[in-house]
Amino acid sequence: MRQILKAVFVIIGALIGAGFASGQEIYIFFYQYGINGIFGIIISSILLGFVTYKVLCICKENEVTNYKSFLEIFIKKEKQLEIFNMIMNIFILITFYIMIAGFGAYFEQQFGIYSLIGSIILSLICYFVFLKDVSGLIKVSQYIVPLLIGSLLIIGISVIDSKNILEISHYVTENTNWKWILDSVLYGSYNTILLIPVLIALRKLVSNKKEQGIISIVTTILVIVLSLIVFFMLTKVDVDIKNLEMPAVYVASKISVVFKYIYGFIILSSILTTSISLGTSFLENTAHDKKKHKQYAALICVSAVLVSNVGFSNLVNLLYPIFGYIGLFQIIKISTQKK
Repeated sequence: MRQILKAVFVIIGALIGAGFASGQEIYIFFYQYGINGIFGIIISSILLGFVTYKVLCICKENEVTNYKSFLEIFIKKEKQLEIFNMIMNIFILITFYIMIAGFGAYFEQQFGIYSLIGSIILSLICYFVFLKDVSGLIKVSQYIVPLLIGSLLIIGISVIDSKNILEISHYVTENTNWKWILDSVLYGSYNTILLIPVLIALRKLVSNKKEQGIISIVTTILVIVLSLIVFFMLTKVDVDIKNLEMPAVYVASKISVVFKYIYGFIILSSILTTSISLGTSFLENTAHDKKKHKQYAALICVSAVLVSNVGFSNLVNLLYPIFGYIGLFQIIKISTQKK
């Protein structure tokens, strides 16, 4: 059971990053569709749970050791394999950049501190954790993620009331078409790109199909619950939500000073765990010896600080939907894989 919990905490830590905890992802993919967004959360969470189970099974049955060997199961032509592997690594790296930008955006929105300072702080933390390899990722997640989940549940209990639930239909906007289904699939899709390398790294923690199933079910339930908490938090926004980099942080700050700091911990820890997961995945895929590992770790951390100036919400709005379409390829291949 201890190994199962470790795996679940690493997975949740990878999924709940800056975009999720800030409210940007939930707003873009779900909240703008009102009550349909709730159904979208359920669809995307089940999709993520299904992919989690299938990937863990595939890794165990095919003795997968890294992301490239995982792709080799589905892509037989070497040139296509190299191109797709490169695309996935670029996505992971860009998402890592988004986490760094999100860390800086939080400091700027909440404390008026220049965002670059926050980005530099997180980059330095990541660099030193990267030097510990996958063990660093697991250790950070098993301590921080339970606190993150507990803090979100406390916020949820305080924010969600009967009025939220009964009047949710009033939050429907002009987006009443079936695009909410596509967005819910895209949300699950792009998350699988950053999730699969993490699942591969966790392969040694899972020994049989029963454990794979438990991990998948628990992950699905937690993603649904935590997503709904953030969703209902957004109903408390009393300004134009489009003007907020981090709408969920705004809501927590409006409730009380205590919640402001609790949510501060939530978003900073979620950004930390996801950025470490992404950076570790990228290094596992690209650096094949200790010397390169250290060099690449320094390179991605320095470049992340430079890219963070683009802006957090701009990066989320532009890039996440694009990579969602790319992730669909993996989901189709994984779904049809028998062994």
